[in-house]
Amino acid sequence: MKNNYFQPEFKKTSFTCPHCGVLSTQKWLSVTKDYYSGKFGAIYESLCQNEDCNKYCLWIDEKMIIPDQEGITYPNEDLSEDIQKDYLEARSIISKSPRGAAALLRLAIQKLCKQLGELSEDINTDIGNLVKKGLRPSIQKALDIVRVTGNESVHPGVIDLNDNREIALKLFDLVNLIAEVMISEPKRIDELYDTVIPETKKKAITKRDEAKISE
Repeated sequence: MKNNYFQPEFKKTSFTCPHCGVLSTQKWLSVTKDYYSGKFGAIYESLCQNEDCNKYCLWIDEKMIIPDQEGITYPNEDLSEDIQKDYLEARSIISKSPRGAAALLRLAIQKLCKQLGELSEDINTDIGNLVKKGLRPSIQKALDIVRVTGNESVHPGVIDLNDNREIALKLFDLVNLIAEVMISEPKRIDELYDTVIPETKKKAITKRDEAKISE
């Protein structure tokens, strides 16, 4: 997930631009004309001050309308490039096709199970194996929700007519949550362990653990 993500908010002087993904200063402009007064409410544009971007976001009644990605965070950076691509594509189409976005995210979750070492084509089997590897019960429940609320006869990446925007938004959160718990947290702990613990202490810890296993 991109570092320092700050959700876009109306009239906020800086936030993570949904176009370029950079935390940047925003310049606000009122574009409401007399003709539109009372029809659409107050209309504003926020202009990203990142010199490599300079793109506008359109706000009506204090809500971001264009692009329709407000509040959807970026993919966790520890996800594979292929999964991040699916996630970003889903993020870009949620306004026009929430069912299409949900289909891409279900595919991303299937690919995430493979990134975590699961080789089954059955997400139910993958969930069971991930639980054995330490998947939190709460995330297991969330994965089961993905499996059950989706038509189980529909393969990942295929449109499910029961999907909607609300489900798609939950799937964005779920992809990043699983990646955080199963990939990012262990990675940070390993990095901290390697940095802080002296090599002599590591050998002593390894010896202790081997002794416990042999008991």
